[in-house]
Amino acid sequence: MGRSYPEHPLPSCHALVHREDGKILLVRRGTEPFKGYWGLPGGAVELGETVEAALCREVAEETGLQVTVERLLGYKDAITWEDDQRVRFHYVVLYFLARPAGGDLRPGDDAAEAAWVDPDRLEEDQVTDSVLQCLEWAGLRGGKPA
Repeated sequence: MGRSYPEHPLPSCHALVHREDGKILLVRRGTEPFKGYWGLPGGAVELGETVEAALCREVAEETGLQVTVERLLGYKDAITWEDDQRVRFHYVVLYFLARPAGGDLRPGDDAAEAAWVDPDRLEEDQVTDSVLQCLEWAGLRGGKPA
């Protein structure tokens, strides 16, 4: 079963990784969905893998960084419909707050770029909605997490 045109929703997880200086980690997506947009590192949970293990693996694959998971922020259904009403993608995405715990920042896997960004200086038309939603859930706009 592929990830495009799935038979059922697929579990996914993404991390809002933040540093003490208030910057957050973003990746520019190199593949669909949302190719070219800045978003949170993460991806699909593989069979037999815990959500937290998947989150740590995906962040490392996309950014070269290890993270420590702090807490669950929330979830959302991410559904992409085709013109003919077929579902091209359907992920149930869990969002977590995390901190960097080691490694060297470098883009990898399906991330075209990776960078530390000041959340108060985001150009909102260039980031996925999930970035903005997670910043709100975490209370990170304008400072430290709530």
